[in-house]
Parts: sequence; structure tokens; C-alpha cells
Amino acid sequence: MTAEILHARPTPAPSLRTHKIVLEDLSLDVDIGFHDFEIGRPQRLLISVWATIDLKYWPKSDCAEASWDYDFIRQSIHALAKGRHFNLQEVLARKIFQMIAARPGVTALSIFLRKPDVYPDAAAVGVWLSSE
Repeated sequence: MTAEILHARPTPAPSLRTHKIVLEDLSLDVDIGFHDFEIGRPQRLLISVWATIDLKYWPKSDCAEASWDYDFIRQSIHALAKGRHFNLQEVLARKIFQMIAARPGVTALSIFLRKPDVYPDAAAVGVWLSSE
């Protein structure tokens, strides 16, 4: 290394700009689909959530009370999908989106739903909703 590189002024450290929480691939059996062979036969659905949180709502201490509640997201999705039929992934995705977007501090949100067991030659079929 040259003396110039060793004595170069350090670049400023990056600052936090994006604060996200993630729930990835929550696996649920959901009564979903509009084909006769789908109705009443729950299918495995993978649900992922990426929520950008305003810094004011980001935990400032290392305690449970300061955290952004992952349990709320998980339990609310379970409750929303339980005991009812959805014809379309798009409708369930929109309901999940609306529920999480209404929480204080959410500034951006992406929801990804997919059925991994539909086609033998495809990993999944799904929908992605995003405010970004």
C-alpha cells in the first residue's frame, strides 16, 4: 500500500436510513382458490412481509416493550386466514397489506404470497404487493 492510501482521510460511516422488519415464509394451510378441486381443500401458502418502520418507532433499548411486535403480524395473519375461503391470493394479500399498513410507524410495506405446490415444474405461483 502506498503512503497516500494509509494516510487518506477516512470516509464517513454509513448512517441508518432503512429500518425493516421481516417475516419470511410463514407457512399456512389456507382454503384458497376458485377451481372446484381447490374449494374446501386447504393449500399450503407461504407468506412474507417486509415492513419499513419510521425511526421514531424503532426500538431504542434492548427490551421486549421497545420491540416492534412480530407476534402481532404472525397472529393477525393466522386469524385473518383461519376459517374462511379466499378465491384469490390477491384479496388475501390486500387484506394483510391493509392490516399491517394501519400500524403506527409503517412507512413502506411489501407482501409476498405464494402457493408452492401448484405446478410440479414451478417453485410457486403468487402475488406481490408493495408500496415501494
